[in-house]
Amino acid sequence: MPSKLLRIIFIGDISGKYGRRFLGKALPLIKIKYSPDVIIANGENAAGGLGITEKTAFEIFETGVDVITSGNHIWDKKEAIELLKKEERILRPLNFPGSAPGKGVFIFKTTHNTQVMIINLQGRVFMDPVVDNPFLEIDALLEQTQQKIIFVDFHAEASAEKQAMGFYLDGRVSAVLGTHTHVQTADLRILEQGTAYQTDVGMTGAFDSIIGMKREPVIQKFLTGVNQKFEVAKENIILDMAVLDIDKASGKTVKTERMRIFESSYEKQLAF
Repeated sequence: MPSKLLRIIFIGDISGKYGRRFLGKALPLIKIKYSPDVIIANGENAAGGLGITEKTAFEIFETGVDVITSGNHIWDKKEAIELLKKEERILRPLNFPGSAPGKGVFIFKTTHNTQVMIINLQGRVFMDPVVDNPFLEIDALLEQTQQKIIFVDFHAEASAEKQAMGFYLDGRVSAVLGTHTHVQTADLRILEQGTAYQTDVGMTGAFDSIIGMKREPVIQKFLTGVNQKFEVAKENIILDMAVLDIDKASGKTVKTERMRIFESSYEKQLAF
């Protein structure tokens, strides 16, 4: 008998080749332990720590990820323009100008034919102002859909903007999970009207780094103001993720779990 619940796993921003490699090692065990219906990952930093390419995108898909979301770095690799034109499973923020390639919404169908609407949004506070108002954009979309299960990756800098979006959409979507800062927050919870919320899911990359990059060049940039060559760090790789159980009938989240998996102990962490 099919379950009344649908399980989503959302994986925080994948940072460079070391994040991708650990994803490939850990995800098979994650799937065995959690039996998710859909796996979503933010991949906007998958290629060298900035942007995404066809090679890195399909490396992520081959690990078992179903849908890739993104954010402000989605265009950092020029080939992403053509990639998003042909690959609907890779999302760019919905509130980019309409002339931008790709889409901000994807309807995923599980093996039991349950539909999950996955939406990518980008914030505006402390970020590139070219995007349209995310609150108004999501309003317009929700007015046009009858989907029950709706997942939102809100890629934003300011905690206040993310919290505002969570409360604004409470009861209207199944989940609002934040990305962009690469720092896992401890506030994963279910809001009053049944929407799962977390300010930032975190990242898949080097824990002993500055948001996934080697520390010294970043520190030098702050000290001198002079541009530096940033490189992806490889020390102490982690995978941050959120697990959500959603009632299929109501679209409300009924259970959440926040996880940080370390490469040094992932087999033990994911053992039954």
